[in-house]
Amino acid sequence: MIVAKPFRYLAIILAGVFMASASLAQPRSFSTGFEAVEDFAGFYITPQDYKGTSSHDQSTDQVRSGQYSHKGWVYGTNRRSTWLTNNNHRGYPTIQLYKLPEGAFQTPVKIEFWVWLDMEIASGEWFSFATLDHTTRDTWDPVLVNLGDDGIVHLMHVPSNGKSEYSFQTQDIKFPMREWVKLSVELHFDQQNGYARLWQNDVLVSEAPVRTGNGLFTQAHFGLYAPPSVRSGVIYNDDLTITEIPEN
Repeated sequence: MIVAKPFRYLAIILAGVFMASASLAQPRSFSTGFEAVEDFAGFYITPQDYKGTSSHDQSTDQVRSGQYSHKGWVYGTNRRSTWLTNNNHRGYPTIQLYKLPEGAFQTPVKIEFWVWLDMEIASGEWFSFATLDHTTRDTWDPVLVNLGDDGIVHLMHVPSNGKSEYSFQTQDIKFPMREWVKLSVELHFDQQNGYARLWQNDVLVSEAPVRTGNGLFTQAHFGLYAPPSVRSGVIYNDDLTITEIPEN
């Protein structure tokens, strides 16, 4: 028993060190003001003049902070999409967190970003501000942040792909065009207890269960994503932050 005491004390000390280290660990974060293309080094970026009708670049036209924002714009329509061909307008850098040395982020995560949109959304059309995924495939299984033809922002593909089942959805808070708007998302990918919450300028506008994924936030894109029937419009993005929410 006397010989075993030092090992018992060592175990207690090591346990204390481990608990202290865990309490001091900071949640991981990714942020960009779109000031440098290098922020997206190693990530997929959609090509310029995509399908001859949309493009994207750094811009000084509308900037919330810093020197640049990200600008995506549409200048023509595409053919209607089919089951085999997706002809949506695209103009964005992806953020492929799973390619980082530390790998994908653990959910839940908090995502905040600012948008400035000038686009006519006709009946049956939509605009997507964010595509948030839990896979590492080219074919994503995401939760979307969309603007509908009713002028209201909502979550899409909740609780799973193709569904729109909400625990809360505003019916009267409209999205304002041609001004900077803050969008915030809290997202947890989990097949049992997952959820998504969406705020517009710090006011809750959409909330839903999420029943896909296994606790990882792997990749996302923000910028220009719209149906092929949209013929013109512009979107600016600035001041984007993704942060892991620490466990209580």
